[in-house]
Formats: sequence, structure tokens, C-alpha cells
Amino acid sequence: MYKPSARVLCFERHARWLSSSIRRGTSATPPIGSNELNTDSDRGNARAAADVEGVASRLSATPPARKPRENRRRITEFKDALNLGPSFADFVSGKASDMILDPLEKARQNTEEAKKLPRWLKVPIPKGTNYHKLKGDVKELKLSTVCEEARCPNIGECWGGKDKSKATATIMLLGDTCTRGCRFCSVKTNRAPSKPDPMEPENTAEAIKRWGLGYVVLTTVDRDDLIDGGANHLAETVRRIKQKAPKTLVETLSGDFRGDLKMVDIMAQCGLDVYAHNLETVEALTPHVRDRRATYRQSLSVLERAKMTVPTLLTKTSIMLGLGETDEQIIQTMRDLRDIGCDVVTFGQYMRPTKRHMKVVGFLYCASGKLHSLRMF
Repeated sequence: MYKPSARVLCFERHARWLSSSIRRGTSATPPIGSNELNTDSDRGNARAAADVEGVASRLSATPPARKPRENRRRITEFKDALNLGPSFADFVSGKASDMILDPLEKARQNTEEAKKLPRWLKVPIPKGTNYHKLKGDVKELKLSTVCEEARCPNIGECWGGKDKSKATATIMLLGDTCTRGCRFCSVKTNRAPSKPDPMEPENTAEAIKRWGLGYVVLTTVDRDDLIDGGANHLAETVRRIKQKAPKTLVETLSGDFRGDLKMVDIMAQCGLDVYAHNLETVEALTPHVRDRRATYRQSLSVLERAKMTVPTLLTKTSIMLGLGETDEQIIQTMRDLRDIGCDVVTFGQYMRPTKRHMKVVGFLYCASGKLHSLRMF
């Protein structure tokens, strides 16, 4: 009987035979009766080696070739959308821009209500030396303009003209956040806006002096959070402008100061040339268009008080068309303005700033020039 060490040696020999036979492609079983298989144990190991040889031969055999899988592309919603979308011919003809593929995007755009704007509303891109100079000064002096905040399409015409004396600009004072929320306006709102900049009157006057503008409009957001509604701040700005640029005509477009007529007196006596306060719409639509704190009769009282305080002062108001008003309502509004001595009224087309604001009801025709208001004296 072999010792354990002899058994290990025997298994090592079998392993060598197995590996060498596999390399030669011959049987891995050593011949029975050879000097190295003289015991039953050796014969059993030889049979085990034969079994291993069979397994190795099966493993070494080349597996049957598999049928190549077809490279099928998974159908997706995006691919379906592309197949249903515009073709190359649509791109060539210019119809591709009118085809909306994404249902969610279609719902957002609300194409059933969207209407194409007329061609005459398109204006050239603002450019020119004067335009870039005004824009740079506004940024340097940290001023806000309605021209930029409202993205007015006429900014290139007003700022980029060759004759500076005919250029106009509308500067927004007292910040860019309003304490009221009218349904037609896209200015930011907040109950507690930041405090007014004490350097704003001086910076505004310096900007007007640099620009050499012939006409400037100073407008403000409503500041119901201030005791005086911002009247003293606005009046001081007018005085500074008149000191540095006496030839510049100044118009102020202010709020109603919550009906405080003493604040109207301060504004009327500060040296401005035109006192403007907008009615915005007819009396019947005022509760639906303007903030609840702004009433039709209150606005009329502001214009009337300004005229009474300084009879030589030009008073002005503006009305938007396209909110659903009737001809009779417009005529009655003009009668009301004439009764209080208002000098100038302008009519402008209401253009919806976003889909969160009031819709444009529209009208059949407009008896005024393109992008210009009809002025009646």
C-alpha cells in the first residue's frame, strides 16, 4: 500500500499524462499493465483520468455556430415623432416651423389662440453709436429704463437716432418692483420692495446731461410702502435734471399716490413740463384691468388737481385699446378728460406681455400710424 506521499506523486503523474495527451490529441489514459499502473488504486485513477479526458474533449470541441441576431432598433416615441414630423420638403418650403411635434409643447404654446403678428411690427435690431453709449451709461450709473425692462421694440429708433436732440428715453425710478399688480403689466411685484437709491436723482441728472436728450420721461412703479408714495424722490430728480440740462423737456409719468392730492401738488410744482398719469382703460373695465387700489375716478382727480395747481402745466393720459371697450365708452372717457381740463390723450394698442396676462380682445381697425399713438388736443 502506498504511503500518502506516493499517492500524491501518482496523481501528479496522471495530471502530466492528461495535459500532454490533450496537447498531442491522443488518449490520456496510460496503458493498463504499465509499470506505473500496478495497483487497483492506479487503475481507478486511470479510469477517472479517462472520464476527465472525455469532458476535456467535449469542452475543446468547437461549439456550433449561432445564427447572427438581427440588429433591430427599438421603436421609441422620439422616433415615431420624427416619422410623423416635417419632411425635407417641409423645411425647403418653410412649413416646418409651423409643425409642432411635441404634444406637451403644443399645449404650452396654445396654438389655437396664438395669432401671427403683422409684418409691420418687425423692427430693425438696435444699433449705432448713440444706442451703445446710452446703454453703457445706463449700466454704469445703475439706472433702470422702461425701454429695456419692457423690451420696447422702438428702443433702436428712440436711442439710436443721429440727432440727439430728437432722442427720447424713459427712465424708471424707485426701483423695478411695484407694490401693485395690474393684469396688463409685467413689471415685478412685491409688498415690500427695496428702499430707494438716494443717489438715483443725481445719477439720473448726470445721465441726461451726458446724453443731451431733447425729451426725457421719468416714470415710477407704485410705491404704496412709502409714506409719500415716492413723490419727493421724483420731484428731486426733476429739479436735478433742470439744473444740469435746462434745455431738456421733462415728463413725469407717476402713480396716483393713493389719492393723496398733496403729493400731486409737490409733483406739479417741481418744474416739470408735462404731468402724465394714465387712466389705462375705460371706467367699466378699470376694476378688471387695474389693481383694486387704482380707481377711474381717483385717476381723474389726480389729473384735475395737477391742472388746478399749475394751470400752464400740460397734463396727459394714455388709454389702451384692445381690452374689449366699446366706441361709446371711449367717447365718454374723452368727455370726462375734457371736463377736468386734460390737455393730451394718447391711444395705444394693448399687446399681451405673457400668457398669464389679459388677452387681446382686438378691434377692427386702428386710425393711427404704425407703432405710434394718435394724439388728440
